[in-house]
Amino acid sequence: MVLLGAFAGLRVAEIAALRAEDVDFMRGVITPAIQYPGQDLKTEMSKTPIPIPAELAVLLNANPVRWGSATIVVGAFGRAVAPYTIETAFKAARVTVGGLPAGFRIHDLRHYFASLLIAAGLDVKTVQARLRHASAKTTLDTYGHMWPDRDESSRTAVSAAMMRTIREGEKALDG
Repeated sequence: MVLLGAFAGLRVAEIAALRAEDVDFMRGVITPAIQYPGQDLKTEMSKTPIPIPAELAVLLNANPVRWGSATIVVGAFGRAVAPYTIETAFKAARVTVGGLPAGFRIHDLRHYFASLLIAAGLDVKTVQARLRHASAKTTLDTYGHMWPDRDESSRTAVSAAMMRTIREGEKALDG
């Protein structure tokens, strides 16, 4: 469940419902199709495939292989679990992890996913697609503060254009 939240950005209801058939383990792609309890996803955009690294695909395949389960996340006896069960297990486990803020929720793993994409330099449209937000506005409203300040790069771009214009003007006057 942690891997799906932190490295694929899935919502808890998507984590609970993710089936082995929704993951292309060979190509490294998750294509969410339903959310718990077998309902349609939040939006059409939520069906957007999510590329994942091969290492994550291997780890996600462990439960279906071990338990013969239809779902990726299973309980102690290899059966599918509800979002409430996932959240309860997460709360119990989080106290064993040092350094997490009080009240850290499973949904905060989705925020972690977004922040790691932004820190890696991905643009807003790519982050929107990976989070499967219906619009870039949602992505910017939620995570816009995380993109690096571009004051210096815009200052440099304007300076370069201004200096070209000045040089071209000087050449025209000389010639």
